[in-house]
Amino acid sequence: MTDVFNSEKRSQVMSAVRSKGNKSTELALISIFKLNKISGWRRNIDLVGKPDFVFQKHRITVFVDGCYWHGHNCRIRKPGHNNEYWEEKILHNKQRDAFVTKELRKNGWKVIRIWECEIRKRKYARKLNRILSLLNH
Repeated sequence: MTDVFNSEKRSQVMSAVRSKGNKSTELALISIFKLNKISGWRRNIDLVGKPDFVFQKHRITVFVDGCYWHGHNCRIRKPGHNNEYWEEKILHNKQRDAFVTKELRKNGWKVIRIWECEIRKRKYARKLNRILSLLNH
């Protein structure tokens, strides 16, 4: 299918797109928290990296990372067009994630990152147990 925009206009449109959170995975994690009686989390807390969930009392942050956008190795699919741009974008996201994790840890926060595929495939038990362990200390 041919793009309706020229490359300059497409670049403007795509650069204006901002993440509003991956609602389906975040909602799935809320359900998992409720099912496991995990409470005390808050959302939209103003911390570096904008964690999806924050347990302020225990200084725990939880990020739910989309596999494609954050460069998880479970993804084989590559962009169909403009590969160089998207590979650079994903690399930048990975570098930003590493920086955010380092900054939060430096400031005494525990950082847990849960991949989208872990939620989809129900392979989150180890990370869920880590959250529960941290909450019980």
